[in-house]
Amino acid sequence: MKEIRTRYAPSPTGYLHIGGARTALFNYLFAKHNNGKFIFRLEDTDVSRNVPGGEESQLNNLAWLKIIPDESPINPNEKYGKYRQTEKLARYNEIIEKMIQDKTAYIAFDSSSELEQQRKEQEAKGIMSFRYDRNWLKISDEEKEKRLKNKEYSIRVSLPKNKVYSWNDLVRGNISVNTDEIGDWVIQKSDGYPTYNFAVVVDDHDMEITHVFRGEEHITNTPKQLAIYDLLNWEHPSFGHLTIITNMEGKKLSKRDASLSQFIEDYKNDGYVPDAIFNFLALLGWTSEDAKELMSIEELIEKFDYRRLSKSPSKFDINKMNWFSKQYMKKEKNEDLIQKINFSKNHDIVWKNLFVETYKQNCCNIKEMNESLIIYNQELEPIKNENNKIINEFINQLKSKDFTIENIQEAINKTKEITNTSGKELFMTIRKATTNLEHGPELAKTIFLFGKEKIYYRLGIKHED
Repeated sequence: MKEIRTRYAPSPTGYLHIGGARTALFNYLFAKHNNGKFIFRLEDTDVSRNVPGGEESQLNNLAWLKIIPDESPINPNEKYGKYRQTEKLARYNEIIEKMIQDKTAYIAFDSSSELEQQRKEQEAKGIMSFRYDRNWLKISDEEKEKRLKNKEYSIRVSLPKNKVYSWNDLVRGNISVNTDEIGDWVIQKSDGYPTYNFAVVVDDHDMEITHVFRGEEHITNTPKQLAIYDLLNWEHPSFGHLTIITNMEGKKLSKRDASLSQFIEDYKNDGYVPDAIFNFLALLGWTSEDAKELMSIEELIEKFDYRRLSKSPSKFDINKMNWFSKQYMKKEKNEDLIQKINFSKNHDIVWKNLFVETYKQNCCNIKEMNESLIIYNQELEPIKNENNKIINEFINQLKSKDFTIENIQEAINKTKEITNTSGKELFMTIRKATTNLEHGPELAKTIFLFGKEKIYYRLGIKHED
């Protein structure tokens, strides 16, 4: 059997987006499930939109997510050619020349203003979806020579008339499109660069890509690409088009939507556990047969079945993602987390371990851990004497014992018993009195982390008491 080869081919125009990351992930899972190869390739021919460091950002964020390409521009396999489109212009030109010779492509001399005029004439006839008419432009041979010399032309594919291109989509089933709905489209622009729908076919063919999973916005591109495969007598890969990712209101994720972070870089900088994001993204449009949610990368690879990809949009639920991250944070080794948290020099290793063990139970990421640490670096102001029976009894119980977690917990328990209070009335009263907070992790540990000196000062307990 032919080796399974999938790819993720972004443009270096910005950071790795959630949608791109999920596309890369599904291609990676499919390849690895089938003992195949996952390839990273760069579509960088839209030079004006490329940003410095775009390629490195994509690769670094994929690596952080633990999606490691088997081949890439920095780890190429010479058998498959170049992995950046700007390094393949000679190859594209070679194929275009062949197509012109075979009359499956032709030179189109239309200027932008002439194309606009053709579009207006079609609209006047009630044709609202523009189809290029190769016989519309009437210019002299002399004018053609002039435009050839000045490189004022593009190359268009010569599509067969009334031909239906069909494919059995890996996600959506059978889809068919007639070439009369497409029209001859540009395969090489006047600046000499190939268009996406042409270059991607050459790249996938050269790299022997067998399966392509990508967003549903590419469905309209697929028949154009199938036409190129057909005209060149090349075998085409299998295509699967993933549904969109929406916010919780059901609207497609927009990069302008500031209600949630949409770039992997943001989650990386906040200190999320990458395995948690990997796990969460894998369930944005896919479920395992046993409906299990928490799965290691190895489990996800083993269980990935493309036939279980959803045909419905997937909602990006930040609360669900944070739940995933909490489960993974609990499993992180304390010593690993300690290295990532901004502890002060005043904190010894015992204190650091207790802090991490206490807060990793409910924090989603390192950013939250650092925010939780702030209160322990601040002074506590003395409480006002409210003559509250719960506070007074807790003070009596606390000062009668050594300042340990166990004894603090016993003081809480005794206060509960003696004052006959419980729940929110008991715990929030003690928490607010000791730490000036209303919510937090395990109360006895929180009080202990502040230290005896701060807590005694807060409660007005003299050490000799």
